[in-house]
Amino acid sequence: MYAMKYMNKQKCIERDEVRNVFRELQIMQGLEHPFLVNLWYSFQDEEDMFMVADLLLGGDLRYHLQQSVRFTEGAVRLYVCELALALDYLQRRHIIHRDIKPDNILLDEHGHVHITDFNIATVVKGAEKASSMAGTKPYMAPEVFQVCVDGGPGYSYPVDWWSLGVTAYELLRGWRPYEIHSATPVDEVLHLFKVERVHYSSTWGTGMVALLKQLLTKDPESRLSSLGDVQSAPYLADVNWDAVFEKALTPSFVPHKGRLNCDPTFELEEMILESRPLHKKKKRLAKNRSKDGAKGSCPLNGHLQQRLETVRKEFIVFNREQLRRQQGQGGQCPDSEGLGGFRDGCNNTTLGPTCPQGCSS
Repeated sequence: MYAMKYMNKQKCIERDEVRNVFRELQIMQGLEHPFLVNLWYSFQDEEDMFMVADLLLGGDLRYHLQQSVRFTEGAVRLYVCELALALDYLQRRHIIHRDIKPDNILLDEHGHVHITDFNIATVVKGAEKASSMAGTKPYMAPEVFQVCVDGGPGYSYPVDWWSLGVTAYELLRGWRPYEIHSATPVDEVLHLFKVERVHYSSTWGTGMVALLKQLLTKDPESRLSSLGDVQSAPYLADVNWDAVFEKALTPSFVPHKGRLNCDPTFELEEMILESRPLHKKKKRLAKNRSKDGAKGSCPLNGHLQQRLETVRKEFIVFNREQLRRQQGQGGQCPDSEGLGGFRDGCNNTTLGPTCPQGCSS
């Protein structure tokens, strides 16, 4: 079974989201990893673009936090290891995710973590730096905010490791290390980083505290920000990394299999608000074709029609199973070398939102 996400083309055009959708698709088509939500197929019809990905029934970590789940230190320790492997994989493919947070980390039925949502991910090469302010404010590293204030030197992979630190802290404590919200002004955030000290629970082991401090180091040059750094941490010295990769270690928190691990009220509201429901698509398309063929019909305005045609032509159909058969190499997908048009380097050709609107709550 798979999960399917669909996006209405006209709405994407009206909201100026087409390039973000294309970027997410193009990045995901080049990725496959045990701790990512992997894309299997992408296709389109007249109205919508479709993405078919791994189905993960364990819910996201935000949902479980809202359900007052008390994550043990052992559970968070394994999450950090699994997510470190995923971040290392992305880093080797020159990808900065830029939105690591509990909402974007899904659990499978066994309790292993998977990173999702590459909507604002970006690709950098060599010594290039990303130079736009994008992400979710409470999880964004200090250097991202600095870019908004003075342009700064830009930022790179260490921002994802900062976000991992914030996420791990929140899972353990139930709240984040800094009181930052979507409406907090950037200058106030930077002031918080200068004057506030992070408080660590006295109930946490010294090894976990040391690891969190390394992840939450404000200077990106000194921050723990690679798989090698994580593996060198004394707290993780006894970890069998092959077993982590193979999902051979049993998570201490396993989602309830007999329960819907999401908010059904929210899901129902989403269905009610959907103006073009999928189950009525066949009838709707037939009706539209009939109108288009009738005399005196009122077509879409020329500019919108042109944009829709451009989306149709530029959309990339993807089939992972077919790709595996063609390559004959056990499912090795191409890396992100072909993503030059989606880079956010020194030339600042970012597709993500810019300051200050680019920060969600």
